[in-house]
Amino acid sequence: MENKILPILKYSYDNLADEHIKSCFLYCALFPEDYEIVKESLIECWICEGFIGEYQVLKRAVNKGYELLCTLIRANLLTEFGTIKVGMHDVIREMALWIASDLGKQKESFVVQAGVGLHDVPKVKDWGAVRRMSLIGNHIKDITQPISMCSQLTTLLLQKNGLDYLSGEFIQSMQKLVVLDLSRNDIIGGLPEQISELTSLQYLDVSYTNIRQLPASFRGLKKLTHLNLTGTERLGSIRGISKLSSLTSLKLLNSKVHGDVNLVKELQHLEHLQVLTISISTDSGLEELLGDQRLAKCIDSLSIRRLNITLDVQLRPIYLSLLMSMENLRHINVTNIDVSEIDTNENWRKSKRNSSGLHNPTVPYFFTNLSTVGIVDLNGMTDLTWLLFAPNLVKLHVGNSEEVKEIINKKKAKKVTGTSPPFQKLEMILLEGLPKLESIYWTHLPFPFLKKIVKLECPKLRKLPLNATSVSRVDELSIVMKPEEEAQLEWEDEDTKNRFSPLISLVTIFFSFSPSLC
Repeated sequence: MENKILPILKYSYDNLADEHIKSCFLYCALFPEDYEIVKESLIECWICEGFIGEYQVLKRAVNKGYELLCTLIRANLLTEFGTIKVGMHDVIREMALWIASDLGKQKESFVVQAGVGLHDVPKVKDWGAVRRMSLIGNHIKDITQPISMCSQLTTLLLQKNGLDYLSGEFIQSMQKLVVLDLSRNDIIGGLPEQISELTSLQYLDVSYTNIRQLPASFRGLKKLTHLNLTGTERLGSIRGISKLSSLTSLKLLNSKVHGDVNLVKELQHLEHLQVLTISISTDSGLEELLGDQRLAKCIDSLSIRRLNITLDVQLRPIYLSLLMSMENLRHINVTNIDVSEIDTNENWRKSKRNSSGLHNPTVPYFFTNLSTVGIVDLNGMTDLTWLLFAPNLVKLHVGNSEEVKEIINKKKAKKVTGTSPPFQKLEMILLEGLPKLESIYWTHLPFPFLKKIVKLECPKLRKLPLNATSVSRVDELSIVMKPEEEAQLEWEDEDTKNRFSPLISLVTIFFSFSPSLC
């Protein structure tokens, strides 16, 4: 195959603009066959490997990464899976591995044995020649053997192995290692103390592991810029995190480490931090975030849980200012909290006062980057009219909230001038366990991108905001509800009924969708 097909396929690779995008493409071959690669994580690895260039602002580097991804997709070198993942065809992947190994002459420069059922680290004749290694998706339970010399390795991917133990002797010779991914492994206990010897390390992912602590030597990783601790449900503390002076991205969402006052104060010392995902479960921790506008602007994803927020005269404006200052917020989950109201009219008036001299001061979009909202067990609030200020919302989940009567309140919405119809980017709306919900919106709306509606245990919601022209491509749309809810549906007219009723899938058992942040 190498002699005939691969040189022909290489033509598309040769036509790529420069060495940076070529390196980005070859990097994708590190992942297993038929693997769906998360775009965001891939781009972060590209950034740390130096493929994207020097950017002081992380968001600009990420945007450049997305541009490069689009170029590779247009060139048919990558395939897009939905909005957040990409993949590589098996033949294209084989070509990439062939090119990465200098057309087959240096096969040990790229050691890729991903998803092939290994139980041990493969034997390599010359560890000094290895530049990138991928052992994703195998069955390697422990790594204990030392490696005498691994001086050129820059990326090591070990995720999804069921790995229990990683010895310090294995990694201590990897002086040039930049990217280390240990995510979705067991890793009982913690990381080895020798991790501090990875003096070039910039990207470390230990998300969804059973790690309980970070070693004392961890703070010696002075070049670390990206740290992912998402879903580390047994991690007790990250004390000393402020010593990671180069950190630009810290992901703590759904970790046992919640944003209490002490943690927030420590995060305030991370001068270069630009991206933060975090879970908050104390009023005091939330208040501490309120007082730091720089940290609030760093927040990309926020989970607020089990709070009793009494929006009295003293706390109310502070809490609202937090929401408005999180200008880079993309994902928010709110679970089991008491909030009486978010005053959209007050927000709008403040926005108009503060935006004098701006190009279009009448459009008060506070949450222009917000794409995912999950709200579960919300007590006290009867509507979610503040969603008017999130014009790019893609996914909305509202569940188990007994007081919610409307998603958008007509009277409140009419007071806010200058906004476009809501939900123009919405792809999915999940409504479940809302006994008082009567309305999503008071009239029909266009939904150019809508792909899924789930309506379960919402007995008073009898009319969806649809007419016959609301969704242009119904072949991609599905509607899920219980039989008794379908029987009670009221349609705008017969054309609307004929268009959408065939798309309904019936379920007989109530099940709850867990809100998730991408």
